Amino acid sequence: MSTTTTGNSPIDTATETPALVHRPGRWIDNWNPENQAQWEGGGKVIAQRNLKWSVFAEFLGFVVWQLWSIVVVQLPAAGFNFDIGQTFWLISMPALVGATLRFPYTFLVPKFGGRNWTIISAALLLIPSTALGFAVSNPETPFGVMLFVAALAGFGGGNFASSMSNINYFFPQREKGVALGLNAAGGNLGVSVAQIVVPIVITIGAVGTLNIHLAGWLWIPFILIAVWGAYKYMDNVSSAKADFAASAAALREPHLWIMSLLYIGTFGSFIGFAGVFPKLISTQFPEFSTFQIGAAAVSLAFMGALVGSLARPFGGKLADRFGGALVTFYAFAVMAIGAVTVILILPVGNFWLFLGTFMLIFGATGIGNGSTYRMIPSIFAARSGVKDAHLNSGDVGTQRKTAAAIGIISAIGAYGGFIIPQVLGASLASTGSYANAIYAFIAAYVVLMGVTAFFYLRRNNSVAGQRI
Repeated sequence: MSTTTTGNSPIDTATETPALVHRPGRWIDNWNPENQAQWEGGGKVIAQRNLKWSVFAEFLGFVVWQLWSIVVVQLPAAGFNFDIGQTFWLISMPALVGATLRFPYTFLVPKFGGRNWTIISAALLLIPSTALGFAVSNPETPFGVMLFVAALAGFGGGNFASSMSNINYFFPQREKGVALGLNAAGGNLGVSVAQIVVPIVITIGAVGTLNIHLAGWLWIPFILIAVWGAYKYMDNVSSAKADFAASAAALREPHLWIMSLLYIGTFGSFIGFAGVFPKLISTQFPEFSTFQIGAAAVSLAFMGALVGSLARPFGGKLADRFGGALVTFYAFAVMAIGAVTVILILPVGNFWLFLGTFMLIFGATGIGNGSTYRMIPSIFAARSGVKDAHLNSGDVGTQRKTAAAIGIISAIGAYGGFIIPQVLGASLASTGSYANAIYAFIAAYVVLMGVTAFFYLRRNNSVAGQRI
């Protein structure tokens, strides 16, 4: 017999959880992953199947979200002539819209069901993909139209919140670090794949020009596969109900805002630097912006997003073992050290040192992404009075509040994807250098180290006695 402790009262999960009920429309009733018998009796297979298709759909969301980070670098060769400010707006606008969409997307899984909303949100990616192809085909397209089409790419950014909120319901607390890390990493890999595939596709076979319209149209068949896969293989969990009281309670929780700040530092840095990295390379080291391999042009910018994405589940595993707060603290320390090193390298003009240092920063952001996300369920369980909050997600009410918090925190954190390009662009436009912006990032990382230590590593903090 297995037991779960909620507050101070042990609950016999083996006897009190009814059997799973499958209804038309792929709805599942009585879902409780904390019940060991249910989990081993088929729940684990269901959860992993949903995770696989969630990863694929979210992967495509990130691809679409970050297409403009690659396209912007190619616009001059395609006949477009935008100034520095306009260029950085095209890079950062998808992040601004995507971050904002994450707020409503958080609540649409309970409203429509995880499977149903994955179908809808994946299908919406067809709009920005198609629009991008048409907009970049004509160098006379006005900047306002280009900015609007870039904003449509924000649909891809919104997917993350609903996907993570949905997967949070499928896995027990002891496995959420790995599950959420894999789900997020699979999505984050979309940035890297887009940054390596798009430059190849738009240059290979092109004679004297670029097939830049393929940057958007290339992904349409894959989006259709994701829609079909979600329809065919994913499930809706009836326990994932819209609980606005729990959402309001999450908003009143001070730790939601603390974790939002930390997530701006980790995920915001990842998505911000990933979006602007191709532009950073082309500005500082134009001779290394692309490498010609046969008929195709390849950019090394993809390496940053790749390293950050692969590091994310590792950050979740480290957080499962040592606690997310400790891992997050050291992630910010490495990010600060990396940023200091970038300042020292910029005057030297060594591309390979520059690239290697940014790989260190990207790796730290990825680990920090996994560890901060792992902290959220533990914090909300601990604040609800659950013992051993690192291993126990609490009752359904606590889980719903946690799911709402995850979506809200992911939304706020994503604004870093807008802030970082804007700060870098302003620094470049005003001083001709990125140095002032990087100094600001160093100061921010040091402050975030202090915030992490004060609220989650200090003795006698509000969650003392729990491993967060």
